[in-house]
Amino acid sequence: MSVSIIRVIAFAVIGLAAVAAAGLWWRAPSGPAFEVASKPVRQSGQASIGGPFSLLDHTGRRVTQAMLAGHLTLIYFGYASCPDVCPMELQNIGAALDLIEKADPAGFADVQALFITIDPARDTVAALADYTSNFHPKLVSLTGSAGEIAAAARAYRIYFSKVEDKPGSQSYLMDHSNIIYLMGRKGEFLAHFSTGTGPEKMAAKLREFQ
Repeated sequence: MSVSIIRVIAFAVIGLAAVAAAGLWWRAPSGPAFEVASKPVRQSGQASIGGPFSLLDHTGRRVTQAMLAGHLTLIYFGYASCPDVCPMELQNIGAALDLIEKADPAGFADVQALFITIDPARDTVAALADYTSNFHPKLVSLTGSAGEIAAAARAYRIYFSKVEDKPGSQSYLMDHSNIIYLMGRKGEFLAHFSTGTGPEKMAAKLREFQ
């Protein structure tokens, strides 16, 4: 066998080995998967957003996820002491509700909005009653124990964390996911809206499911 043929065979063997190695590398996992709280995670074509909760509304009434039944529901997690983003998003929700009411007064009855605090230590029923009065009449604010709020946040994959300048201070801020969910009449996830989504786009998406 000539030297040139031997070289061709050798290069061919090396090339096949490289391809096989690349295939194994491509199939190998690149590392552990991490869930991002503010990004919907899909399983079998369905987003695993939402679940059971038991909280108090701003009138002191105990409510559960059963209140979602038969309604299109906008849900936002935030807190009353939030200096800018939370009130802006609640105003956008209110403006979207106004657009829905104007376009379809009959269908408007099936639409509701929930504001769930991630700061239950300060956002008591009384505090939320005062805060909620600044926004749309359809807005229902919810609070509860620290455990109840944590459970609701987990169900909706919401991240939140207290930011204290000084331990024990009452003037702290809260880091949290800034996302508005649209849930369906059976409590299923339909869509989400990221920071600064205008009321027109929000209302247009709502109308798709009316």
